[in-house]
Amino acid sequence: MAAESKSATKPRKGTRGLDREMVIQAALQSIDLQGAQGLTMRGLGKELGVEAMSLYHYATGREDVLEGVVALLLQDVPKQLSGELCQSWQGYLQALAHAIRKVAVEHPLAFPLVATRHPAAPWLRPPLRSLEIVEHFLGTLEGFAFSEDQTARTYRSFSSFLLGHLLLEATMRGAETSPIEEPLDEGEATVPNGDGDLVLPPDSPLLRFRSKLSEDHEAEEFEAALETLLERIEMEISQ
Repeated sequence: MAAESKSATKPRKGTRGLDREMVIQAALQSIDLQGAQGLTMRGLGKELGVEAMSLYHYATGREDVLEGVVALLLQDVPKQLSGELCQSWQGYLQALAHAIRKVAVEHPLAFPLVATRHPAAPWLRPPLRSLEIVEHFLGTLEGFAFSEDQTARTYRSFSSFLLGHLLLEATMRGAETSPIEEPLDEGEATVPNGDGDLVLPPDSPLLRFRSKLSEDHEAEEFEAALETLLERIEMEISQ
């Protein structure tokens, strides 16, 4: 099985009782509170009670810390891909989908890192960007008699489904998906950030649908979309 980058997995001990694992854990906690854009080596060092330069004993820089956070978020996913549910390919994909969604739900501000950062290899697709997870995915489907073409198509469609749905769900939970840190220059146009104060006419469809559109059905929609995807894959491989 291919290995992840050494810097992302091997802890390094320091002289202040810190190690890489503690630094990455602290970074994730910070991102959970303020998002990845707010993470700095100086701020992280302050939280850990050390100078920012001390953190370079455990990580090569901010990018390395972010890669460590991604590895931490995904490290428990393979452990959830066993048991009775995974005795069929449908059950396996359901288990994997819910394992990735668990990351998005529990760490919505950090999930965009999983979804948007460069994967471990250029041919991998987020959010299934871990070499271990992808190898497990490919090997499992081939074990269920999927051909190479069927396995590849399933990987592409499955990862696209996860990326689209879960990135949207993370955004709905407050995630920032844009790398832009400064307001866009819209030619002095008014940025429509005051929509909540708009007075709608009585016959507006938005008024009629306001309560329904405000309801949270993410879990149910995830299940429905996942079932549709599984049915489509089953139809393809049965032909």
